[in-house]
Amino acid sequence: MAKLVPIIFLVFLSFSLKAQTWEFGAGAGGSGYMGDLNPKNPVKVSGYSFGAFAKRNFNGYLSARLNYTYGKIAAADSNSNNQQFRDRNLSFTTTLSEISLIGEFNFMHYIPDAGKNKYSPYLFLGVASVNYSPTAIYNGAKYDLRAAQTEGEPKPYPTSTLAALYGAGINYNVAGKFTLGAELGYRNAFSDYLDDVSGVYVNKGAGQSVSKALADRSGEKTGIYLGIPGTQRGDSRPRDTYFFAQVTFSYTFVTQKCYFQ
Repeated sequence: MAKLVPIIFLVFLSFSLKAQTWEFGAGAGGSGYMGDLNPKNPVKVSGYSFGAFAKRNFNGYLSARLNYTYGKIAAADSNSNNQQFRDRNLSFTTTLSEISLIGEFNFMHYIPDAGKNKYSPYLFLGVASVNYSPTAIYNGAKYDLRAAQTEGEPKPYPTSTLAALYGAGINYNVAGKFTLGAELGYRNAFSDYLDDVSGVYVNKGAGQSVSKALADRSGEKTGIYLGIPGTQRGDSRPRDTYFFAQVTFSYTFVTQKCYFQ
C-alpha cells in the first residue's frame, strides 16, 4: 500500500498538469483607504503598493491565486474640505503587509498563447490577512499610534486583521505567454483601527504626555483643544476599508496547448 501512494500521487499530478496551468507575476500601483479620515471618496489614492502572486488556472474561466502585497495608506484632516475635520487635525500613515487567497472568474475564455481571446475582463473574491502599523508625525518625530493607546483601549489593538476582498480587472495577452493586466481590489477590514481612529475622546489625565498630545491634536495651531472626553473622535462605521489599484505583468506556463483550444 505504501508503494502505491507515490504512484497515485504521480498519476494525479500528471492529470493535473494536463488540465491546469501555473502563472507567476508581479504588480505595482497605488493604494488608498476609506475610514474616519476619508469617509466619502472610494478612489482616493494616498500611497503606493507592490507585490507578487502565484496563480493556478483551472481552465479558461476559473483560477485561484495566492498574493503578497505591500502598501502604504495615509490621510490628514488638514487636507480635508470639511471644516470640522480640519479642526480635528488628526493624521496617520499606515504600512500594510497583506497575504491573500483569491478566486477569479473570467468573463471570456482566456489562456495566453493557447486560446482565441486576446483579453478578458474578470471579477475576483477572496480573503486577506493584513499586518498594519499606523504612525503619525508629532514635533518632527514619528510615533507609533498603536502604542500610544490614543482612545484609552485597555490594551493596544492587534497588529493584524482579516479582510473580505473583492474587485475587478482585465487581462490582455501582450505576447506569447505574457499577460499585462490592470485591477482594482477593495478590502473590508475587520478592524476600525487602520487609521488609529474609531471611538471617542478619552480623558488622558493631567500633564503633557505624547500619548495625550496624539489623542487630541485640535489645538496645535490655535491652542483651543476640542477633544472633550466622551465626544465623538471617529465616525460611527465599525470597519475601515482599503484598496490596491495595480498594473500586473505575468507569465503562464501552458503545459498542453491543445487542451485549451
